[in-house]
Amino acid sequence: MHLPIIKNRNLWFSVSGVLVAAAIVVLFTCPLKFGIDFTGGSLSEIEFAGTRPAPSEVSAELAAHGVNESVAQTIGDKEMIVRTKTLDETKHQEVRQALDKKFGGVTEHRFESVGPTVGDELRKKAVWSISLVLIAIALYVAYAFRKVSRPVASWKYGLATLIVGVLHDVLLPLAAFALLGKFVNAEINSSFVAAILTVLGFSVHDTIVVFDRIRENLLKTSGSFEDIVERSVNETISRSINTSLTAVFPLVAIFFWGGESLHYFAFTLIIGLIAGTYSSIFLASPMLVAMQKKSGR
Repeated sequence: MHLPIIKNRNLWFSVSGVLVAAAIVVLFTCPLKFGIDFTGGSLSEIEFAGTRPAPSEVSAELAAHGVNESVAQTIGDKEMIVRTKTLDETKHQEVRQALDKKFGGVTEHRFESVGPTVGDELRKKAVWSISLVLIAIALYVAYAFRKVSRPVASWKYGLATLIVGVLHDVLLPLAAFALLGKFVNAEINSSFVAAILTVLGFSVHDTIVVFDRIRENLLKTSGSFEDIVERSVNETISRSINTSLTAVFPLVAIFFWGGESLHYFAFTLIIGLIAGTYSSIFLASPMLVAMQKKSGR
């Protein structure tokens, strides 16, 4: 089956344009919530032996012991995650004992604490990591396709990869997480950064598979650049979709049954892989044709 993907490139550009515009609006109206990895603070995961109290009751008890502006979030049947300002060990033990006395039989499964200076440093390193990875990917793709500089310059392969990676494969998971942050208090942490870097890797892999087939067909066959790209995309579309599905299916299982700590990590990867597969097929290659036609004029 032959799909007119390149022929209908304006349709795919429009769809992606709407998605990207919506993502930008979401990010402006629903700012990302950063976890203690990036802001500093303490996080405690506790379980109640008896009836679990309301989050407001837990926050009120913490305030009574001098810990204000806490955020309590229920998970599972009897568990709760409590986020507070940075607590030293003495204050941590005081709060834990107070909760145990107030609500009876409180077990702490996890406690993490990060200072504000460390959190700010981690946030800067995360931004630098993603930026450097994107630049390195663009330079590598431009170098790898240096032998097919006609009719499109090799650096445009790298530019197309960079644009797709930034404006599509990163932006859409960010917007999805911003919505989760607004409605279910999902927070950006180091595992989210790891997921985004993984998404970029998968997306670039799919894009290079298509670009590599374009390179092969340019060297071996004749015809217009648009026809060669169209044929190349159709020759690789099944491989791209099947490869992504083999990754998405296990992630869906992890999302539902992998536990709280892996829940949002799997969600980010699922959204990113779907966006990356779409962009490698319907955006990256059509963008090359659009660049070629523009330079031709």
